[in-house]
Parts: sequence; structure tokens; C-alpha cells
Amino acid sequence: MVKLRILVGLCAACALAVSAATAAADPTAGPPICTSAGSPLSGTYDGNLTLSGNNYVADGKSLTVGGDLTIAPGACLDAFSTGTVNVGGSVWVRESAILALGCAPGVDFEGPPCENTTTDDTVGGSLFAYDPYTMYLTADTIGGSLVSLGGGPGAVSSPFVNFPIKDMTIQRNAYIADWHGGWFGFLRNDVNGSVVVSNIITADPDSNEVVTNVVHRNLICSGNSPAVQFGDSGGSPNEAGGFAFGQCGFNVILEDLNYDGGGPQPISVQAP
Repeated sequence: MVKLRILVGLCAACALAVSAATAAADPTAGPPICTSAGSPLSGTYDGNLTLSGNNYVADGKSLTVGGDLTIAPGACLDAFSTGTVNVGGSVWVRESAILALGCAPGVDFEGPPCENTTTDDTVGGSLFAYDPYTMYLTADTIGGSLVSLGGGPGAVSSPFVNFPIKDMTIQRNAYIADWHGGWFGFLRNDVNGSVVVSNIITADPDSNEVVTNVVHRNLICSGNSPAVQFGDSGGSPNEAGGFAFGQCGFNVILEDLNYDGGGPQPISVQAP
């Protein structure tokens, strides 16, 4: 499903915490992610990298970080482009910060920059977000876990803020809890471990679409409003190799799925 993204960020443009070329340019041809284009970012950084203010990775550019990448409180990184981002360590998204990472056709926006391109951004470690304003995660490979706790502008229609997680490969677990905003979706992801989606409260009645995912262990959904649903996604039931519990119990196919860390898990199901 394609959804229009209307985002009013909380962060004001300020200086980049590391040296980067200065230029004024539209970061992508897509919808705005940050409050302003900010500073272009590319190149190779052998150690850790901390970003403040608004930053973007332009189409066709690449950013390589050998250590951890941190999006400082209130900062924004717009890599919703055909650029390439590779992080050897983990990614940390701090309070009120915004991260857009990855690109694929039909994800949240029809037209450039992603209409004909699927990117291959990678995070060697885990992605940790604590009270983020939002994230746009598309077609990324995460070597560890995806953990997002809290955040969002509140379950309001203005500003209307989306939080999509789509077409991801996550080698360990995904845990998303307590985000409150306009719309949330977890679609077409392959997760080698377990998935928990908890207490996501949104303004859009079509929100909380958790569909077409392959979860090699357990799938647990609880306390989400609206309750987890297919919505108008056109998606298919999730596949789980362990058990499905709570709101996710209705839209899952349980089958043996190999888990790299321990083989197939026992299959059982509990009613929502």
C-alpha cells in the first residue's frame, strides 16, 4: 500500500557534528523528511559518527561508517534516496530524532526517487531507537535486532506522522513499543528471531497493519489501537515458526521455519 507521508519535524537546522561538504540542495525528489534539506553527507568514516541538525544522503552517493552511527536528540538523517548507507556497528536514534533509511518501489510514495530502485543499506549491529519522532525503514539489512521504544508526536492527525517498517531483513529480533503517531505499519519483513509489536496507538483507523511478514520464531502483538489488522494493505497472512499471540493470532500461518540460532521452534497458537 502507498501512503502519503506528511512530516513536520521537531528539529531545527544546525551544524553537522562532523566535517561534511556544505551545499544547498534538495536531498531527494521524494517528500520532505527533515524540516529542511540540511547538509549533504557522504564518504567513509572509520570510527563512530554522531549527527546533529538535518543531514541527507543524496541519490547515487554513499556513506560508510565503520563504527556506530548516532542520530542526536532532535536531529534528522534523510537517506530515503538511491544512495547507499553501510554501518559496521549499531545505529542509535535518540529522542525526537528522525531516521529515514532505504528505498524501494511503492514504499510510501509513488515516483522518484524509489520508483525503480531497491537499495541495499546495511547495519552490522542493531538499530536502537529511544523516543524517536519517527523512522522510515525500507529494504535494510540489520545484523542484530531492531528495537524502538516510545516516541512520536502523539496519536494525532496534525501533524500526521507515519512510521513504516517495510521489506526489511532482521537477523535477530524486532521489538517496537509505545510509539504514538498518525500511522504505523510492519509489512513484508523477514525476521530470523521473534517480533513484538506493543502499545502502538495511532490516529489513523487504517493503521497497525502487521502483514506479509516471515517471523522465524514468535509473533506477539498486544495493546495496539487500532488493533493489528490487514487494513487496505492488500497483504497476506504472516508466517511464524513459533507461536502467535494476542492481536497477531488472527492473521498468521504457523509452520516450520528454520531459526539459525536453534532450529525449528514448536508450533502452537493462542486465541487473541
